[in-house]
Amino acid sequence: MSLSAQRSLIVQIDQLLPQTQCGLCGHRDGCLPYAKSIAEGEAANKCVPGGQPVADALAILLQRPHLTAEPSVWDIQTDGRPQRMKAIIREDECIGCTKCISACPVDAIIGSGKLMHSILTDLCTGCELCIPPCPVDCIDLVADPEPIPTAEQRTLEQNQLRQRYYAHIQREEKRRVSRKGPIVRAEIDIEFFAQFSQASNNIPTITLADKPKENPVLDAKTTIELAKTRTQIKKLEKQLSVRPDEQKQAQLIALQQRLNELQEI
Repeated sequence: MSLSAQRSLIVQIDQLLPQTQCGLCGHRDGCLPYAKSIAEGEAANKCVPGGQPVADALAILLQRPHLTAEPSVWDIQTDGRPQRMKAIIREDECIGCTKCISACPVDAIIGSGKLMHSILTDLCTGCELCIPPCPVDCIDLVADPEPIPTAEQRTLEQNQLRQRYYAHIQREEKRRVSRKGPIVRAEIDIEFFAQFSQASNNIPTITLADKPKENPVLDAKTTIELAKTRTQIKKLEKQLSVRPDEQKQAQLIALQQRLNELQEI
């Protein structure tokens, strides 16, 4: 299969997946990696929130045998899919640690450090990823009271969730180079998402952030020489600011050249 045909197949598979980005299929970084793996031969019945309808649709698309969908802990709705769930925060117990915010793949949680957080239920996919990192266990899952969406509503919802996930990935990539705290979500294959987004027209383009330059590790001798050279330069600059001296000016130039050499090591 050509590269373009492979990419087209991944797109078709991804369009059938619910875009909850929950990782219950075993692909912790979302629906697209699972779509890629399905295109490469992995079983297409592992999408838990998609249930039997998604497993059957993928079997038809791929012309493979129909498989029983992976079971869900939630009751099955009349459309054959598991009950849609929403996360809610018991706000009076929230300590504002922000860990759930970084874990949410579609940015459905708002709040800031040491302040109460809230979940935008209209955006929540019920992925459950915000629950494990919460240190005070103040997040619950409740059944979505809204009617089961139509096929048209579901497609619109999936497109919006996909857009939000790509925006989330891009923001996290920009933060990655300066992040000091631990990463709550699993590492996302940014390069794969970036390559895929750049080849597609209907999703936000993801660009890789420049990696910070690593400071060279200097040995003790070089470190000491650097410190002495900087001290000598400052001393000469101070003396020359009071009274010009050709010999000291020449020494200063030589020391500055040596400093540049040491800094390039």
